[in-house]
Amino acid sequence: MTSDASGRRLSIAMFSDSALPILNGVSVSVDQLSKGLRALGHSVSLFTSGYPGHKEQDPNTCRFFSVQTPWAPGYPLSIPPFYGLLGEFRRRHFDIVHCHTPFTVGMVGLRWAQSEEVTAVATYHTQYDKYAHYVPYLPHRYTKFKIAKHTNYFYNRVAHVVTPSEAASHWLHRHAVRTPTTVVPTGIRLPAPDLRPAARAKFDLGPSDTVVLYAGRIAREKNLKVLFEAMAPLLATTPRLHLWVVGDGPAREELRTFVRQSGIGDRVRFFGFIPREEIDTYYAAADVFAFTSMTETQGLVVVEAMSHSLPVVVVTGGGAGAAVRDGTNGFLVPNRADEFGEAVRRIVDDRHLAATLSVGARETAAEYTVEKMVSKVVRVYHQALGNELPASLPVVAE
Repeated sequence: MTSDASGRRLSIAMFSDSALPILNGVSVSVDQLSKGLRALGHSVSLFTSGYPGHKEQDPNTCRFFSVQTPWAPGYPLSIPPFYGLLGEFRRRHFDIVHCHTPFTVGMVGLRWAQSEEVTAVATYHTQYDKYAHYVPYLPHRYTKFKIAKHTNYFYNRVAHVVTPSEAASHWLHRHAVRTPTTVVPTGIRLPAPDLRPAARAKFDLGPSDTVVLYAGRIAREKNLKVLFEAMAPLLATTPRLHLWVVGDGPAREELRTFVRQSGIGDRVRFFGFIPREEIDTYYAAADVFAFTSMTETQGLVVVEAMSHSLPVVVVTGGGAGAAVRDGTNGFLVPNRADEFGEAVRRIVDDRHLAATLSVGARETAAEYTVEKMVSKVVRVYHQALGNELPASLPVVAE
């Protein structure tokens, strides 16, 4: 069992509104980090929202009572009283609390840490003000203002902040968060290199079929109108080109209508929600990954696509393009449908370019492993606890 700098393993309490089986960047990050920490011998307990019908397999996961809301279906909201799990929190004598949200569950984690004099750190996963339109009944500008104020309040009360990208770190600094901050991109597990033949066969794709893939939530903040406007003329004029949309969300029917009216319905497939354990098949079958969101703190799906050697086309803005090296593993383009479409066309039409970008994508993905993420987060824990940092920290073999 691995020990920390003080000669014992760390006992860590994580607090997150999002956790599996909810599938998004936060839940994936929390899951990967927890598994990586446990692989190093640390103890991790997760406090999170209850999920209807979910049968918990992890005895160290504690779930608060939660309710479904009409404005965020699929994202249960934890509601008080929370003290039912406070005794469990106290019994475990945690060394550090790691909050993955500044809202309900994160505030519980911060308050409990303060009450028990436990050091708290936090990860800023999401540009929450970009999601203000999901808050009902309140004016949009007022909601954005209140979110910014609360973000400032919360992250200035922890000992250290982790952000997945420089863009997220800069956002916090612009909003007067003065807490020490470390950039730690979410890590991924590199897939086996031989998945593609079976994946292509599963979808009955021939050698001349080219698939452009989008994976993620289908929602207003993902800027998908630009993606579909960019792809419409390409799909209409390029034989054997296909657009796959993996994911679900409130904008799905609007985009299906756009596809029908644009006359490209034969070339577009909406797969809906795909379980995480099956998503590798879709990456492996595709040829190009397209991502237009400008609200990400880190485009985790972009790096996942690169791990499958997919060249990527990403709109500039936010943190989604943090891993993109223009002309090496893909293209960063302005938020314009014509320029986005031209970048996709360049890759589709030029096999040599596509092959070069594919190699660059795989090499980039190798820099974003779970092991590297966990090693950096453990160093953050040591800093927050005031431990003397060892020259090197153990890592799990990659």
